[in-house]
Amino acid sequence: MSQGVYPDNWKEIATALKADCDWRCTKCGKVCLRPGEKPLDWTKSQRKAHTLQVHHWNCDPSDNRLENLACLCSGCHLYYHRFGRGNISPGQLSLFAQKKVS
Repeated sequence: MSQGVYPDNWKEIATALKADCDWRCTKCGKVCLRPGEKPLDWTKSQRKAHTLQVHHWNCDPSDNRLENLACLCSGCHLYYHRFGRGNISPGQLSLFAQKKVS
């Protein structure tokens, strides 16, 4: 994540939204891990599959209006970017371009 694109308080925004969603994916309903939750018998892949992420519908990480944000599990988030809008969203492409320039 590029700190120059996201606001300084992004972690707080994302955590508050995830709490409002009760740590569930708004697409599939999967219950995701809360901060500090690490089931000992889970593999790294299982933990990643149960990670809640915040998606920007318009792919602009600087637009943090509530209507532009959604809580998605990592699987639904990946599916959206791969099949909902093509392999690489404009937002992801701009982040990639910034990393290449840095």
